[in-house]
Amino acid sequence: MNLEIFDSTLRDGAQGAGINFSVEDKLNIVKALDDLGIAYIEAGNPGSNPKDLEFFEKAKHCRLQSAQLVAFGATRRRNIRVEEDNNCLSLLNAGTDAVAIFGKAWDLHATKILNATLEENLHMIYDTISFFKEKGKTVIFDAEHFFDGFKNNPSYAIDALHAAEKGGADLLCLCETNGGCFPDEVSSIVDEVKKQVTTPLGIHCHNDSGCGIANSIAAVLAGCKQVQGTYLGYGERCGNANLSAIIPNLQLKRGHICIPENKMQKLTTTARLIAEIANQPLENNLPYVGRSAFSHKAGMHIDGVNKLSRSFEHICPDQVGNERHFLMSEVAGRSTVLKKINKIDPTLTKDAEETQLICDTVKQKEYEGFQYEAAEASFELLVKKLLGQTKKYFHLDYFKTVVDEPSVQKYSASAIIKVTVGKQTEITAAEGDGPVHALDSALRRVLVLFYPQLSNVRLTDYKVRVLEPQKATGAKVRVLITSSDEKDSWTTVGVSTDVIDASWQALVESIEYKLAKDEEINDTDPNS
Repeated sequence: MNLEIFDSTLRDGAQGAGINFSVEDKLNIVKALDDLGIAYIEAGNPGSNPKDLEFFEKAKHCRLQSAQLVAFGATRRRNIRVEEDNNCLSLLNAGTDAVAIFGKAWDLHATKILNATLEENLHMIYDTISFFKEKGKTVIFDAEHFFDGFKNNPSYAIDALHAAEKGGADLLCLCETNGGCFPDEVSSIVDEVKKQVTTPLGIHCHNDSGCGIANSIAAVLAGCKQVQGTYLGYGERCGNANLSAIIPNLQLKRGHICIPENKMQKLTTTARLIAEIANQPLENNLPYVGRSAFSHKAGMHIDGVNKLSRSFEHICPDQVGNERHFLMSEVAGRSTVLKKINKIDPTLTKDAEETQLICDTVKQKEYEGFQYEAAEASFELLVKKLLGQTKKYFHLDYFKTVVDEPSVQKYSASAIIKVTVGKQTEITAAEGDGPVHALDSALRRVLVLFYPQLSNVRLTDYKVRVLEPQKATGAKVRVLITSSDEKDSWTTVGVSTDVIDASWQALVESIEYKLAKDEEINDTDPNS
């Protein structure tokens, strides 16, 4: 059976502790999820904050291959017409073909939270959904707190679904909002609901009792056609059902089609990318996509896996784009790295000496703290350097940064930098909002004298992650920098115990990547 996967990372996931997506972050996650083959991407509530308004405006220019963007919002407020409700109008103005409308399916919430009568709440559901259907939208009704509502007052919970169904909802999503149900409860309630409605059903689970994934699967086995969740389980409190586990569970083990078959191997790389964008460590023990998902220590496990992998692994790690790791010897397969290497040099084979050198270097770099899944530009540069395919575009003579404390001006830092290009040396200075900003501005200011195309390059994102928190201020840090020009964006990485040094590494590689790419284009363009 084909299932619709509905990802809510950009809305539910953004409510998780420590997660704060920028507009650029959200656009990058949309691209990643679309590339994975996700059907629906719930991108936020345009009526709730200016950031989501800006996102939806920029998202109108995104060319998606498989996904539909979904704007999310509530039913109309009580005692007001839909046409006069600013939140509903914001949903309309978001410009998405699909909207998700949440309404109360628990009588307790209708009367105690909304302070509405039970009848009025049903009218709010019907009016809102019929309004958006009249506007030609695909409407998904999120029946909030449905399972608690059904347990408390089953007839009223069904009445809420009937109101949405009467309004023309395309799908009724049963929300296990408090996350306290068990799989057998979910199965029996979905079975009962199927007898009383004709509209397709979806499931939306939270993980407060640790059953988010199991409850979602139980609902699908009971007949739900859509599964909502967040890609890495991010979300408020204990998080949402984790789609990075739900998708392979249902597709590889139950035969459901969640994403295109040729996209399954992107499950792990997508997880790593989203974790880096969210500036959150990817938990090693996550099913399927975690680094330890197919890790084995010395002893009988390694012996067994070497003889027959299925003796200690429930699936082959290649199926989800992950790798097997032997923790004592750190012996890792080369197939995943080779795919990336072949994009740079298609002639290299798995057994080539250069391939072994690259794999060994990548392992060493990752041991030192580098992470290339979200820094493809740095990986490409590393491979080209090992293959002798790079050139030195400039040489740093020195740089110096100065920070003013306490800051009393617009710019709190300055940087002086001296570089040599060929036989010519230049020195310049720049101010910035912090030392990294100042250093970035100074570097591009001096290099633009030699490479005018750098005037279009700007730093669009900057993330720092502490890799050894137990060492406090002496810890090693990883810096990810995303840069863009008028056409493309790329990410580079640096690692050091000095955050300025790590930032410098990433900045230099960002410039080198841009110059190398421009040179490749000029070499292949007959009109250049």
